[in-house]
Amino acid sequence: MKKKIIIVCVSLIFASSVQAGTQEQSHDMHSSHSMHQQHGAVVDDRISLNLSPAMKQHQLQNMRAHLEAIQKIIAQLGQKDFTGASQTAHQKLGLSKEMKAMCNRFDNDSFKTLAINFHTSADEMAEVFEKENLEDSLAAVNNTMNYCVSCHKQFRQ
Repeated sequence: MKKKIIIVCVSLIFASSVQAGTQEQSHDMHSSHSMHQQHGAVVDDRISLNLSPAMKQHQLQNMRAHLEAIQKIIAQLGQKDFTGASQTAHQKLGLSKEMKAMCNRFDNDSFKTLAINFHTSADEMAEVFEKENLEDSLAAVNNTMNYCVSCHKQFRQ
């Protein structure tokens, strides 16, 4: 039962982070960028990355792959497969040479820094998983997810 509660809690945290980044309807007083209604139209005043249509699709595919990796990690933690969760975090979310090169292609320095910090936190999260402590593992997932929430609040395609 405790395992199911933890999985539900982590899933809710993750779902709310995705919703916050993609469907925010009211102006967030702690952030200068958000989606809000102005004269009946939804205004998205997050920073645009000014991506080409091809790059936009590539970036969306990457973010969806990150989402699937987090979902897999949550399932692995729910099964107490800490080794599998660690491997997934390193392989799918970690800061590989290729991922670092991809992050460095963006023109926006704030986005670049946030992206690199996200991938670095994923490697740190993987190391926490290796200690096989569920509470610390969930805290590490939360830390990594905070980068997702922050990014989606600040930036748009």
